Formats: sequence, C-alpha cells, structure tokens
Amino acid sequence: MWKYIGKEECNEFLLSLKLFNCKDKKKYLNTIYSISNNIENNYKIYKIKKKNGKYRTIYEPNSLLKHIQRQILVKILDNKAISKYAKAYHKGINLKDNAIPHLNKELILKLDIKDFFENISFIDVYNSCFSIEYFPKSVGMILTYLCTYDDYLMQGAPTSAYISNLVMKEFDEVLGLWCEENNISYTRYSDDMTFSGEFNPREVIVKVRKMLYKLGLELNNKKIHIIHKSSNQNVTGIVVNEKVQVSAKYRKEIRQEIYYIRKFGLESHLKKRNIDIEKEKYINILYGKILYVLQINNKDNEFNKYKKFMNDFKNKF
Repeated sequence: MWKYIGKEECNEFLLSLKLFNCKDKKKYLNTIYSISNNIENNYKIYKIKKKNGKYRTIYEPNSLLKHIQRQILVKILDNKAISKYAKAYHKGINLKDNAIPHLNKELILKLDIKDFFENISFIDVYNSCFSIEYFPKSVGMILTYLCTYDDYLMQGAPTSAYISNLVMKEFDEVLGLWCEENNISYTRYSDDMTFSGEFNPREVIVKVRKMLYKLGLELNNKKIHIIHKSSNQNVTGIVVNEKVQVSAKYRKEIRQEIYYIRKFGLESHLKKRNIDIEKEKYINILYGKILYVLQINNKDNEFNKYKKFMNDFKNKF
C-alpha cells in the first residue's frame, strides 16, 4: 500500500497525525524529526528503590515528548485490540479481572518474565505497532523511535505499557488457546503470568520458556511459584482461595489505621506513629486503600462502613 510513497507524502502523513499543537508546518516537522533523531536527549533518567532493595531505572520523557507519546497512544495504539488474556494497561480492566479466572482452583502457577520492558526491542515495537501494514515505512520508523529508547522499550513513557500488550498479543493468543485445550486458566498482567487448574506445572513452564525464547524473552527463575489450594493462593495481591478478596494483611493494616484515628484522633495518631506526611495526603491515601478493597469486593460491609467514616471525616476536615 505504501510502497511508492515519497517524502512529501510522508510529511503530510505526519502532519495529519497532529501529535502536538503547532500551526507552522515546517517547525512541526523539524521538531518531530529532531526529537526522533535525538531521543536520548529528551529523557530524564533516575532510579527508584524496589521492595527487594534493588533499584529500577526509570526513563521519563520531557513534557513535549510525553505529550507526543500520549497522542500516539490515544490516536493510534488505543485503536488496536489486545488479547483477552492480557489484564493490565487496558481501560475497564483491573486487578480483579486478572484474579477472577483463578478463583477456587486446585493449583496456581505464577511465572514472571525477566526484565520485561527492557527486552522488548525496537523491531518488536515496529512490527507490532507501526509496520508498513499500517504506515509508510519512514513514518512507522519515526513513530517507533518516538516510543523507544536506545532501541528498546523503557518504563516511563505513556506508550510503553500498551505497546507491551500489542507485542505480546500473538504470544497470549497461542498460549491462551493451548491452555484452554488443556483446561488451564491463563492470564497475564504485564510481566506476571498466572495459570490455574489441575495440571503438571513442569509442562507449562517448559511450554512458556520455549515460547518466550522465540520472542527474545526469558523466565525469571527466582519468581516461579506453585501454590496449592491448601495454601494462601494470591494473584497480583488478591486472595482467590474461596472468594476474591485482598489479603488479610492489607485489610488488617487499614483496620488498624481506622482504629487509631478513632481512638486518638488524626493528629495524635500521626504523631504517635511517626508518620511524617501532610494530613490531607494521608487521608487521601487511606481513603484510596479502602476504595481499592471495595473495588475487589463492593459488598464488604466492614469496609463500606470505613468508607462512610472516611467520607464523614473528610467533610469535617
């Protein structure tokens, strides 16, 4: 379709995308070309500490590039369908949707893709999102450069999450169909894959390892978990043994916070617990945690009462 398109037509195509507001066509095109050719100069790089004590590198685009990436997400990527087995980074889908398929199952197998985003390459992004099937080659290449860093997909860009789902679409469909044929429930939440039912975990692990290898990805051998029904079966932070519910530990922490606020008052509670945070911010965080519990189970009477208490408390505050 795009085989004989020239540079002028490609420029018109880029202009038609309206990736940022600029009435000067020449300036618009020069900016797009400049950013895509010097992508490294448009990122701020920093590290955040993970729960295990190690650090994750975050690549944060500057304000203009971030705006351009958001436009690419809204105008191009959001229109592309992802697999039904992918449960992250998709409007109307949440952690509960990732947990429900694994409710009350005999066995749960949890696998993790090692260095997921960092191992999705430039060519993976191009082929899955911006190939000649959809765009003139030069336009597709520019869009790919705008969404990658150093030839790989990095965490921090607004486009990265949805792109990862598109890259994994065929993988999800093939693996999901195989699982259905073997009476296994399968979902993927970003780099976390969950399998449940009655099956041989080793057989699934071997299958997944081979499929990931073809994509240039690999399993994280330190994060292979097999959980039987007799144990606490947890899927992306949600307990699924008998009913879908957040963990007892998470609920207990919220319950304690509410108890201390009622007993000592907010200011005394924060002082006693050495919680160095603005009152309003603390209230919003706690309220958000309560809403999360109710998002998973909206019929939870205890936490509906906590929600009412916090609403009344916020109004007084």
